[in-house]
Amino acid sequence: MRFVRFGAEGAEKPGVLDGQGGLRDLSGVVDDLSGDALADLPRVDPESLPLVEGHPRLGPPVAGVGKFLCIGLNFSDHAEEAGMDAPPEPILFMKATSAICGPNDAIRLPRGSHKTDWEVELGVVIGKPAKYVSEAQALDHVAGYVLVNDVSEREYQIERAGQWTKGKSCDTFGPIGPWLVTPDQIPDPQGLDMALEVNGLRMQTGNTSKMIFSVAHVISYLSQMMTLHPGDIIATGTPPGVGMGMTPPTYLKDGDEITLTIEGLGRQTARVFAD
Repeated sequence: MRFVRFGAEGAEKPGVLDGQGGLRDLSGVVDDLSGDALADLPRVDPESLPLVEGHPRLGPPVAGVGKFLCIGLNFSDHAEEAGMDAPPEPILFMKATSAICGPNDAIRLPRGSHKTDWEVELGVVIGKPAKYVSEAQALDHVAGYVLVNDVSEREYQIERAGQWTKGKSCDTFGPIGPWLVTPDQIPDPQGLDMALEVNGLRMQTGNTSKMIFSVAHVISYLSQMMTLHPGDIIATGTPPGVGMGMTPPTYLKDGDEITLTIEGLGRQTARVFAD
């Protein structure tokens, strides 16, 4: 099933898509798509739910995110693009949950930013608590998959002292959605085509088969260090084609339009604005 959250920012309601792509109101069945509800997502006939008219804003399809965990340099072809060796184990950094926004919300460049970049990524939403889980058990803890743009300010990330987090956590740097897609619709997360365009020009083309560390491995690995809770999101890395890797490097500017897709997970289209 394809779950969504729709409505004004901060007042989103849960919804689900029917077989024709129509939006159905799920708020009479579940309060929100968060917490314990993610461990047992409603199994309903969408046709039995009220049809939502018009084209309301889509918010992030998961609420109450506790941790936004990201894996760096997790695609072999992206590591080559960056001129770096494949890491011996997953590189972990955190993205502030305040960066999360809807899939088509505006992306705002921080004041003075000149090196804001794009990264299409497969996001994994945890449904059941995971602690010390094996790789064989890991996918049993997944509520679903989402499309993520790991927007990154490279000067903040690389040229300033400290951790990558400061270049990853600016407001609007975490567009998520449009849908939370249940695992039965994505039987193999390691075979999904990925793409990103800026102003209609293809920048990133990839497939999750190029991941150095699989989704199952990443979940198991992280669960050895911390409990993963329902609603936690893991962004699993990006394929080649980021602006930083171009010659010369190319970054986002006011007025640009970004379009992202991952097979089975829908599309994001966002306009870029300078703060």
